[in-house]
Formats: sequence, C-alpha cells, structure tokens
Amino acid sequence: MITFRGVSKVYTAGGREVAALRNVSLRVEAGEIHGVLGQSGAGKSTLIRCANLLERPTEGSVSVDGQDLLALSPEALRKARQGIGMIFQHFNLFGSKTVAANVAYPLEVAGAPREAIRERVEELLSLVGLSDKAQAYPSQLSGGQKQRVGIARALAPRPRVLLSDEATSALDPETTRSVLGLLRDINQKLGVTLLLITHQMDVVKAICDSVSVLERGRLVEQGKVTELLAHPSTRLHQLCFPAFAPPTDAPSGRRVALTLAGEHARRPLLGTLARQFDVDALLVEGAMERVGNTRVGRLLVDLQGSAEAVSQALAYLREQGLTLEEAAHG
Repeated sequence: MITFRGVSKVYTAGGREVAALRNVSLRVEAGEIHGVLGQSGAGKSTLIRCANLLERPTEGSVSVDGQDLLALSPEALRKARQGIGMIFQHFNLFGSKTVAANVAYPLEVAGAPREAIRERVEELLSLVGLSDKAQAYPSQLSGGQKQRVGIARALAPRPRVLLSDEATSALDPETTRSVLGLLRDINQKLGVTLLLITHQMDVVKAICDSVSVLERGRLVEQGKVTELLAHPSTRLHQLCFPAFAPPTDAPSGRRVALTLAGEHARRPLLGTLARQFDVDALLVEGAMERVGNTRVGRLLVDLQGSAEAVSQALAYLREQGLTLEEAAHG
C-alpha cells in the first residue's frame, strides 16, 4: 500500500545542508498498522510528510496505493490525497466550527452533496463515540475527544490510508490506550492501512503489526514486531528490553538469557527443566511484555545441577526453538 524507495530529504539551514532522511526504503502492506519508531530528530515527521508529499523528497520515490506520487500532476495529486487521511499530534481542529462541521469540512471542500455529508458525519461520530458532541466546539472537549474528532475528520473522504503524526503523544496514558484501541478497531473494521510515527515503544507494542526503526535519518531495521522482539540481536529488542545488570556474585551452574515469544511465553519451561532434567532454574531477572495478542519476554536464569543435566536442559531449550545466550558470571 505504501512504498518508499531510496528516499532522502535534505534541508538547507544556516547556509549548510541537513539530511533529515538518508536513502530510506520501506514497505507498508495493505491493511496493516505500521509504526515508525525513533527519537526526536530521527526523521520520523519528515518521513510521514513525504508519504503525502507535504514534503517532497530530494531523492527517491513514494508510491501509495499503486501510484507514484512524484509522477502525478497537481490535479492528480490532489485527487490521490483524498485517499490519504492524516491525524495530527495537536488535533488541528477549527475552533470556530462545531464538531460536526469539523468532520464535514473535507467533504465540503470536495463538493459532496449536503445530505451525503450529513449522513457521513453522523456515521463517523457514531464510530468514534461522539454522537452527543456534534454541536459542541473544540474548546468544550477533552484532549481525547479532540483527537477522536480528528480521526473522524481524517476518515470522512473514505481514505484507504491513514497517516498518524504522534497522535497520542499529547494524551495521558488512559486516553492514549482508548485512542489506540479506536485506531485498531478502525483498522480491523474498515481495512484502512495505518502508518503511524511515534517515539513511544508502548504504542508499537499495543497496536503495530510491523515497525521500522529510524535513527539519524537512516532506516536501521524493519520487520514484524513480534519477530523482531523475539531476537535479542535486533535494535527493537534492545530498545524494548533493558540490558541485564552485570551479576555481582558467581553461583554454581550456568547463567543464560532466554528470549520467549508466543507459545513459549505461556509454557512452564522452568518447571519442566526441574521435573525432566533435575535442574534447578533460578530466575535472576526478567521482563514480560504484551505485544498485541501475544507475549514476549526476556529472562536471566541460573541453571544449577550436574554438568550433564544442565547440558541436557540447554539442549532441550534449543530444541524448542528458544533463543539462548550464555551470560558470564561477575
């Protein structure tokens, strides 16, 4: 649905060139929620603004729904943008217009019939849970309600793609969960493809199917969220799970770091080692995270027992497909 090929963006500031994006290539499949994760200055906002040509890349190409946006005439680009909705961090609502009028605005600009606009606004306000706020003004709404209006407005022209520019970073945690749940529902019910940028790992874990990690304008990693988190060598795993502190003692046995995902995260693996191999498994440190509908975890474990029993236990864990790392004692 969205493809960036070799996209670079260079700005001139203070007489010198600043590269916001450097040769970025990524794909967003139709119907998925794709997150772009990075800290301030990573190039996230530039990337998402290139997705609808609010910023034109210095190099490379951007395709949305099979169309090369850079090859379109101004008129064709305006039409293509009707299929690309955008949700903003600070809502960008018209303070002098009611909720209903804000949602209706893109349809009015497109010249839709008045009755069709009324029906679509009612439908969307029901979808985002704001039917009772149709005649309210933005100043009378909470932050979460304002963002729901922004989402309804973005959906008004029936886009196939939604771009979300840090849509929850100005909201409190509870409201963030509510808005993310709404975006997931929209994705599932309407089949809309979402490209969202965020600096919050919790957003990626909550709703993203796939993710790209940007650092200093470069794409350092891309893939399915659960698959990246399941491998300790990936950047996403390192961002999600803090490194284990060096041990201060050196108990007998072997110390290993285990990464668990999906089915493995629900099984009593440590208990199995004790029953099947007569190996004591002492949990030293660990963390478990919920990622969508699955769980991913990283555990630091001391395995104590005879050398043969511990070796058999480690072989069993590897046979189960677990990622193991030997950790040196302090």
